Amino acid sequence: MDSLCNCKELVQIKVEADFGSDPLWCKVCGFNLDMDKMEISPSLKIQLRSWINDYGVWVKCDSDSLIVGGENLEKQHNEVGLKLTEKVKNELKNINIVFQPSTMYLDSN
Repeated sequence: MDSLCNCKELVQIKVEADFGSDPLWCKVCGFNLDMDKMEISPSLKIQLRSWINDYGVWVKCDSDSLIVGGENLEKQHNEVGLKLTEKVKNELKNINIVFQPSTMYLDSN
């Protein structure tokens, strides 16, 4: 797995949702990792892609503000992301995996 990013060896992965990207990132160099090149089960890839497809539903894109009830949607999204991070940890045992929650609600307070 050492050719997945700009590092000599992939040692830490960050699970973080973003628009139009796979949710796995090298925590060291910040490179967005291609899940299809990783030893992750097809089932988990489907779950991760479903999770990122829901990213940002709590935001009004035209005003970059939260929709009514957006804080709860973001909280739920982060809870699912944390559970998926645990699944990634179970499948990629030799790499340190961390979760980076969405902070749009926290940033708006």
